[in-house]
Amino acid sequence: MINSVSSAAHAQAARQTQPATHQAAPSKPQPTPGDTVQISAAAQALKEAIENPAQTAQEAARGDQVAKRLLAKEAADKVV
Repeated sequence: MINSVSSAAHAQAARQTQPATHQAAPSKPQPTPGDTVQISAAAQALKEAIENPAQTAQEAARGDQVAKRLLAKEAADKVV
């Protein structure tokens, strides 16, 4: 019985002397709630219509579906 108590005390002392390897991750700043703005569909269409071809190609390369459709439409118009 004495052995189990002394070995338990020894185990606790060993745990306390080990350096902590787990560090808390730095917290990311939380966005503050604020006003959000949504652009209407007509404004989005106008924005897409007035952008230059290089910008449209960049957006299409990044996966923008609207830009991909616009490039496909322009390519089809050139063929005809």
